[in-house]
Amino acid sequence: MKPPYDINSDILQLVASISEKIGAINASHLYKPPTELRKKNRIKTIQSSLEIEGNTLTEEQITSLLDNKRILAPQKDILEVKNAIEVYQQLENFNVFEIKSLLKAHSILMNGLIETPGKLRATTVGIVKGNKVAHIAPPGGMVNGLIKDLLSYLKTDNDIALIKSCVFHYEFEFIHPFIDGNGRMGRLWQTLILKDYSPIFEFLPIESIIKERQIEYYGALSKSDKAGNSTCFIQFMLEVILLALEQTLASQNINLTPTNRIELFKSNAKSDPFTRQDYLRSYKEISPATASRDLKEAEDKGILIKTGDKRTTKYEYKS
Repeated sequence: MKPPYDINSDILQLVASISEKIGAINASHLYKPPTELRKKNRIKTIQSSLEIEGNTLTEEQITSLLDNKRILAPQKDILEVKNAIEVYQQLENFNVFEIKSLLKAHSILMNGLIETPGKLRATTVGIVKGNKVAHIAPPGGMVNGLIKDLLSYLKTDNDIALIKSCVFHYEFEFIHPFIDGNGRMGRLWQTLILKDYSPIFEFLPIESIIKERQIEYYGALSKSDKAGNSTCFIQFMLEVILLALEQTLASQNINLTPTNRIELFKSNAKSDPFTRQDYLRSYKEISPATASRDLKEAEDKGILIKTGDKRTTKYEYKS
């Protein structure tokens, strides 16, 4: 059964604005930020997602852990961060439509933190906010079937991935399939769905905006619970995604170095031979002479292999 939600005019406008921003990001070559910015955004994502769950580590401490340095902090918080670093480093290994991948990601994320990482819950649980029970999740005996149905919706429904990623996120939190780790897993899986939709989402710090708007985040989940559909949550998450894209566009004064350009072009060329003209078509803002210097520098560094001469010259990324 398709999860209940409505596509209203506000949602349609948000989808149109997001699509426009993705187009602008692609035109600005920001779809895969330079290495240092990718690292910084990944750290912000991990720190924000875990802070929502009560983790105390700062971005500086997480940077130290990424660099294999020792820090002074609660061991549980350190383990949470190390697990999150590992799971984000393995994003390419997960299939968003497979329950096996979902369980594997949870087993990495919650390893050493709970007794049954990577296992769907079999008991009934409630979510408590303050002194009140905010949500009673479906009985444990229904969880496996509900998650399989949700993954089937994700794979087969005709709605665009932007919408389905938000629906999945809400429904995942509603089902609450694990004893612990549901919040960070729901946000992680939405990132994976969006990454398949557009490469920019792999390094977009959506989590940091959710952290800044944490009260609204939980409020949107609660409103959708009361309404019996995810429409409110879809709208909230699309607003978050749009804001994250706008922040990325605001950073477009980043000057791409020759190394950045060569690195970005690899996702277009893959393993196929290409010419200087092919390279120039991706970077209309640079001159033929600059393109030649980029390619020569990459060849000298052993990144590219050059074949032919003059008009027959072609380049290929070294495997």
